[in-house]
Amino acid sequence: MNSKIVQSDAPVLLVGGGAAEPAVLAAAVRAAETVVAADGGAARVLALGRMPDAVYGDMDSLAPEIQERLAPGVLRPVDEQDSTDFDKCLRHIAAPVVLGHGFLGDRLDHQLAAMTVLCLRPERRCVLVGAEDVVMLCPPEIALALAPGTRLSLFPMGPVTARSQGLRWPLDGLAFRPAGVIGTSNEVTGPLRLWMDAPVMLLILPVACLSELLAALAAAPGAWPARAG
Repeated sequence: MNSKIVQSDAPVLLVGGGAAEPAVLAAAVRAAETVVAADGGAARVLALGRMPDAVYGDMDSLAPEIQERLAPGVLRPVDEQDSTDFDKCLRHIAAPVVLGHGFLGDRLDHQLAAMTVLCLRPERRCVLVGAEDVVMLCPPEIALALAPGTRLSLFPMGPVTARSQGLRWPLDGLAFRPAGVIGTSNEVTGPLRLWMDAPVMLLILPVACLSELLAALAAAPGAWPARAG
């Protein structure tokens, strides 16, 4: 097993093999200082004329001829079947934020698995970018400059309480949990601030809000600690 960590002081682009908007992905690849691929996502990066800086996964979706095209040291197999390729990548990246393309859309089970990993790796700030939405694990506190009327959804992956300012339906006093109280289809009414008491709430915004979300993360006061064990 090659467990070398990719470390960067700038955002890292992580490319998976799932659905991704071609033009959006191409622009992201051009702009990124560091590009990591999850298994078969390496073929997508190579097709855009970029050599990935690292490829993690069990390599069951990466054709031998593609593996042969990778530069020495880029291929970093993680030979275990107890985690997804997304998890294998995320735990080997240390960066202010990871932008994941190719993990939303296509198969619903893959999307649910990716969202579960966001909660399993709360210390890794990662924004998954899809055709319609962006999703990430909501940090302990965040202030977002979003236009009134913007759709904002919250989905609990476990029990969590929250507070809010600037939402049409405030979060204060609610006990969120899966198969219970959830927070989808809320609406921004003004200057927005959210507080969470546990690292299990997914924040979902329109993809057009990606720049505002990244700016808010850069100014957010703190990240979640790693889960014990």
